[in-house]
Amino acid sequence: MSGDPTLRVYVDAKPVDVPKTATVLDAVEAADPALASAVRDGSSRVTDSRGLPIADDAPLHGGAILRVIPTRS
Repeated sequence: MSGDPTLRVYVDAKPVDVPKTATVLDAVEAADPALASAVRDGSSRVTDSRGLPIADDAPLHGGAILRVIPTRS
């Protein structure tokens, strides 16, 4: 496969370039390590552009829009 080895995705409106093999959590980590820590400890979760929860280990696609939101107690 040729071409750019990275994908441009958006985490909380911030553009982030990640490897094509990156996961949702990898993208959050690249955008903001503190947010990634919050996702890991369960105090936040990641949703897609529609607000639906998305698995931390889900693969990405170019242009993906991810939002990190606090979890409800």
